[in-house]
Amino acid sequence: MALPAPNLDDRRFQQLVDEAKRYVQQRAPEWTDHNVSDPGVTLIETFAYLVDQLLYRLNRVPEKNYSAFLDLLGIRLFPPAAARTEVDFWLSAPQAETVLLRAGTEVSTLRTETEEAVVFSTVEDLPVVPSSLDRLVTVSVSGEQSDRTARLADGMDVPCFQPRPEVGDAMLFALPAVVPRCVLVVRLDSRVEGVGVDPRQPPLAWEVWDGARWIACELGSDTTGGLNRPGEVVVFVPDGHVASVVAGRRAGWLRCRVTEPQPGQPFYSESPTIRRAEVFTVGGTATVVHAQTVTDAPLGTSEGVAGQRFRLARPPVLLDGEPPAVEVSAGDGWQRWTAVEHFGDSAPTDRHVVIDATAGEFAFPPAVREPDGSLRAFGAVPPKGARLRVPQYRTGGGSAGNVARGTISVLRSSVPYVARVDNREAARGGVDGETVENAKLRAPHLLRLQERAVTAGDFEMIARQAAPSAARVSCLPGVGEQAGVVRVLVVPDAVADEGDRLRFEQLIPGEQLLAAIATALDERRLIGTRLLVQPPDYQGVTVVARLATRSPDADRVREAALAALFRHLNPLHGGADGSGWPFGRAVQYGEVFAVLQQVAGVTAVEELRLFPADPITGRRGAPAERVDVAPDALVFSHQHQVVVTTLAPEGL
Repeated sequence: MALPAPNLDDRRFQQLVDEAKRYVQQRAPEWTDHNVSDPGVTLIETFAYLVDQLLYRLNRVPEKNYSAFLDLLGIRLFPPAAARTEVDFWLSAPQAETVLLRAGTEVSTLRTETEEAVVFSTVEDLPVVPSSLDRLVTVSVSGEQSDRTARLADGMDVPCFQPRPEVGDAMLFALPAVVPRCVLVVRLDSRVEGVGVDPRQPPLAWEVWDGARWIACELGSDTTGGLNRPGEVVVFVPDGHVASVVAGRRAGWLRCRVTEPQPGQPFYSESPTIRRAEVFTVGGTATVVHAQTVTDAPLGTSEGVAGQRFRLARPPVLLDGEPPAVEVSAGDGWQRWTAVEHFGDSAPTDRHVVIDATAGEFAFPPAVREPDGSLRAFGAVPPKGARLRVPQYRTGGGSAGNVARGTISVLRSSVPYVARVDNREAARGGVDGETVENAKLRAPHLLRLQERAVTAGDFEMIARQAAPSAARVSCLPGVGEQAGVVRVLVVPDAVADEGDRLRFEQLIPGEQLLAAIATALDERRLIGTRLLVQPPDYQGVTVVARLATRSPDADRVREAALAALFRHLNPLHGGADGSGWPFGRAVQYGEVFAVLQQVAGVTAVEELRLFPADPITGRRGAPAERVDVAPDALVFSHQHQVVVTTLAPEGL
């Protein structure tokens, strides 16, 4: 057990008053009126109140000492982390010249009567490059190329693929310049010739060349029904688009390729045709973070002594990128002091500084007196009178930046030709700064870890420290072909859509998150330990239910039932205790029945079936009373179906 903290003086206000009255009886027996109305008793109570406050402060000495010990151990509070997401900037109309969005362009959520706007800023410059169609080329799966530009210019029908399309056939659009991170519209005048496909899910993929391979583009909308009618295809071009040579011409190519149909997905029996085609740029996609950039922030003036500390006016400092440096005035210029973890390895001439990101404090090297009386410097000291500044740093962050998709809609900076903004995905990664209480709980674990990972708990603790934005981390031994491998399963934090509905892609951690955890664990694992950092497997579960209600608003009952299912079968906040569905725990018929029965307005659960489902392909298995979940897997709600019937009111 933990060592008990001593209570240095446990007396309280009333005890102090009673002791004072007893002392009065001993020293002044003629004072007999001890009622609260007596002025002397009022003075006693006043002094008792003051002494009570002094005792409270005295009893906080052990707490202060504990904080001092944490500081000696080098334990600092974790600073907040900033949420980030992708924001689309939509032009008011296609432009003939490049529209440049500068780094630091601010966007925000809508301010309401109860909530302040959450402000984001772009990370880097975004050029929105104009585009057009220079050439149209079709390529068969065998590699045969046909230039269709002249035929298209004459207004003739151009087949997009072979007469009987095959997987791998493609139609390529030559653009005059590459358009990384731009939003393109491909406008086509198509004819209903591509027989056989479902216009809602055609077997097509839009791709661009990144220098090594064709990479997929995300689609915004497709009103052509799989190239079968006049319409537009909105294409979000990813970063990395580079020029390539196709049909003897170097250009920025965009291609539409026929893909392997999924089970149950119809395929082309004939090739679709187009008579006219246009390509133009309508916007761009930029990465934004919940942070603001501060430039040329003054720190103060140096006194020329060792161990100086300076604080910024706007803490905290975000450390999700390169740590900020400090500049010290020297003559006509500025000298740069770089940030280090500690001064232990600093030589007397090294210009180093240590950052306390939470407090926004910059500490300069100290000097230690040796046994022989000499002073040992652990770094250079800014000269007396020198001015200090931080040329650039970012502040902000916190969980408030984890906003849902579609909520970033306000353009705060004035940008010509930009009409609106929106975010297709929720912002994630925002974490509040660590509290002192949490640091106290973390200290014993750090003393036990000693910067090495041996047990499963060690791996999980280090992973959480390396990536505070991870919602869940679990360490499991490898099985089968992965026997002997330490598997660290990471679930990212995600902002659910309305009704606690998570989409499968939200539960896949980003490469940056996995890399940060892998790097931290690789530095601390034992030699010979094989490590694998990855997302867990997900077992989809589909609930099909028929409910009865006496409520006149059956739609409201249905929405409440769906929300209860998505909330309970949730890998982040589901389960019986709301802390996330446990790894490997099966889904039982009885507990789902109980969840639905407890929904307000539900009179009876008339029918209930559980189906295992693949969240990637959408394929559903046979109905079962119990859906088993692998030890390294979590539950994922997949397309629940609820029907609510209204019963006649009682008594009729």
